[in-house]
Amino acid sequence: MKIKVGVIFGGATVEHEVSIISALQAIENMDTNKYEVIPIYIDKDRQWYTGKLLTDITLYQDFDDLKRYAKSVVLYNKKGKFYLQSLGFFKRNIAELDIAFPIVHGNNAEDGTLAGYLDTIGIPYVGSHVLGSAMGQDKVVMKQVLDAADLPIVKYTWFYDTEYQVNKEQIQKEIKKLGYPVIVKPATLGSSVGIVYVKDEDQLEHAIEEAMEYDTKIVVEKAVENLVEVNESVLGDYEYQDLSEIEEVISTDEFLTYQDKYIGNGKGTKKGGSKGMVNADRRIPARISDSLKEEVRTLAKETFRALNLSGLCRIDFLIDQKNEKVYVNEPNTIPGSLAYYLWEPTGKPYKDLLDDLITLAIKDYRKKNKKITSFDTNILNQYNGIKGIKGLKGVKNKLK
Repeated sequence: MKIKVGVIFGGATVEHEVSIISALQAIENMDTNKYEVIPIYIDKDRQWYTGKLLTDITLYQDFDDLKRYAKSVVLYNKKGKFYLQSLGFFKRNIAELDIAFPIVHGNNAEDGTLAGYLDTIGIPYVGSHVLGSAMGQDKVVMKQVLDAADLPIVKYTWFYDTEYQVNKEQIQKEIKKLGYPVIVKPATLGSSVGIVYVKDEDQLEHAIEEAMEYDTKIVVEKAVENLVEVNESVLGDYEYQDLSEIEEVISTDEFLTYQDKYIGNGKGTKKGGSKGMVNADRRIPARISDSLKEEVRTLAKETFRALNLSGLCRIDFLIDQKNEKVYVNEPNTIPGSLAYYLWEPTGKPYKDLLDDLITLAIKDYRKKNKKITSFDTNILNQYNGIKGIKGLKGVKNKLK
């Protein structure tokens, strides 16, 4: 009997289209002998849809037309079984799911929002849970945790947009202390959206204003000079971690941009769409020394554990090649194209990688179900207004 996998993608995020590309790549590579794949698309208005035609990427060019062939649904739990149910007066179950596979990117999705929703429903799902997802998305919190774990990060400062409006001069002074050039980033976005490389003070204000168009929290980092960017993918959980090959990413600018990642030199799929992160120029394996490779691998595992990550992620590193200094840049808890291109050189084809992720999620669900999550005792049976509070003492003693 096939496992019914609901692949969730889209969402109210600036990385909406990237998510569609990543999800449809994964659906195309899933083992149909093992899995029945149910596409679940979240549009930019947060409405959920399902339907076989959602696997055709060309139809997303005009989704209003596609809606005629897709059904609007909600996900719900009925006595431990999980269903996609139609909306409207005459509700009916459209599909049953065994497991959810989120392939979403960015705010309102990858940041723990979707993971929390799936946890509330109780369905098993692939990938990091709420805490790891949230920390992986928020670059400020992520840096604070990595710093506390004594993992190497570049010098940085951060602030809220309202603070900048009130204390602009003071914040600019703090940034100047980092030393130019710097990189200005929205704190909770991915795919290099809203990021600006700032060479001097004259460019700073415009860069900050651009970042504030996307986020309320802004992070400014000291740019690494003599820069080499490398990425490593990690597969596993808190007990063990497997590592991919290390890639060296090639950028046409001072950092890997959205253009580099998803548009590249114009290459596309057979149907004319982008290939996602596969479009990016890269060298595999990275042209770095064996000692640097070993350091990257060690830091990748330590970062994965420190940030409570699980499933699969891609961890990005910045290397000062002149000084052979490695810095953890950021994790991508659901990376573009699921970073499958980093696993193929290790002998793990995309089909097997997806199989490993689903297997990990099932094991994680079983482990979680062995833990105590609630008590059979209903203490509210002993509650009778204010007077009833005294009666709770006896119940508390029984629970000890």
